[in-house]
Amino acid sequence: MLSKISIAASALLMSTAQAGHTAAEWKDKVIYQIITDRFWRDDNSTSPCNDLHAYCGGTWNGIKNNLDYIKGMGFTAIWISPIPENMGNDYHGYAALDWNKVNSHFGSEQDLKDLVSSAHEKGIWVMLDVVANHVAPVDEDYSKVTPFNDASMYHSKCQIDNWNDPGNVEYCRLANLPDLNQDNEFVRSTLKTWVKDTIDKFNFDGLRVDTVPEVKHEFWKEYNDAAGVYTVGEVFNGDIGLIASYQGSLDALLNYPLYFTMKDVFSSSNSMYGLRNLFTSEEGSFSDTSLLGNFIDNHDNERFLHSTGVPQMRAALTFALSANGIPIMYYGTEQYFNGGNDPDDREPLWPSKLAHTEMYDWVATINAARESTGWWKVKQVERWCDENFFAFTRGNVLMAFSNSFGSDQSRTINYHDFSVGAELVNIFDSNDKVTVENDGIHVTINNGQPKIYKVVTGYDTLLQK
Repeated sequence: MLSKISIAASALLMSTAQAGHTAAEWKDKVIYQIITDRFWRDDNSTSPCNDLHAYCGGTWNGIKNNLDYIKGMGFTAIWISPIPENMGNDYHGYAALDWNKVNSHFGSEQDLKDLVSSAHEKGIWVMLDVVANHVAPVDEDYSKVTPFNDASMYHSKCQIDNWNDPGNVEYCRLANLPDLNQDNEFVRSTLKTWVKDTIDKFNFDGLRVDTVPEVKHEFWKEYNDAAGVYTVGEVFNGDIGLIASYQGSLDALLNYPLYFTMKDVFSSSNSMYGLRNLFTSEEGSFSDTSLLGNFIDNHDNERFLHSTGVPQMRAALTFALSANGIPIMYYGTEQYFNGGNDPDDREPLWPSKLAHTEMYDWVATINAARESTGWWKVKQVERWCDENFFAFTRGNVLMAFSNSFGSDQSRTINYHDFSVGAELVNIFDSNDKVTVENDGIHVTINNGQPKIYKVVTGYDTLLQK
């Protein structure tokens, strides 16, 4: 018979094993990014927010009470804002003042636990945004910060002024935010303990890691191991080599090179060979590109729709949701939000009254097809590329895109794995069907509107040759 101690130990091991999820387990997820303060209020008020630089009233309960809106689009994970108590009006969460308290503007600890629990009941995982580089701007009065309350816990004051110098980036300040010294043993161990305890306490499933280049690789490796869950880091840069240098320190990185390339291709109508070149470079630089986070919008950049049209945004979003990687969509994209740079790209969602727009349904259609076909399991294979047309397959699904808006583009795709006579149907329009002929698959894209064709007949297996 097992002793009470052994039973307790076994229970602890089981609970630890069940907390969080590994990188491999995250590959089938589709993430909806939320700024907690901007998603939904407790009182369901839909009045505008008068000052986007301050708190607008969104809460964890507001998210919990509207999870079905998110699930209705087919999202299986949410990414929420950092949770520590922040300074003053810093609603965004990136100016921590007390690591030991949750941000009361968002709710109580129990509210946060209830959000995570409710999300899990609906099959939605929760990713927490975390910061380990800096604290709130306290004007050198470190006694205001808990638990990092002494000057010895920070790097000497200097500002980052050379992003090509790793030492300058790692030791100096971003936006004059006091820069934590991870070489200090107390800082190092406390940050690692905090992230492990926070994941265990609230049962988070994964982490988005802020300001990765500003901290040494070695610390991130220890932090990643302490967390024990999938970590995707932010390296705000289009340099594939720089971003790839952090793999191994963290599980994955946000795919900024793809973000910039999609802006070039779909917003500026530059050559679609840019996509081919990007994927070739990434395949040669990353050990597993399927872990990278794909996105067209986030809280640090102007909305994609701010400087382009809906057809271009639709094409880019479809590409991000269907291409190799873990898809991430920023809240409000489905409502055609078009704000400029921070804070205009952080609009409150509630004036939309959570309407089921055409874009809402478009996203739901993509995510439903992704789930039903399991295309995320299958390698992406380029089938066509030229200046104005790009197509690839993932298993029994063909994705086709154009950067030519305002005109039609027709191609006969003759490099494929489908049998002659196989029938394919466009997931966005069931009347749009094509049959594989001897010379290939005839695809026409109108006004840049992307097409995703799912094989109805003539393809026996999901796995490609």
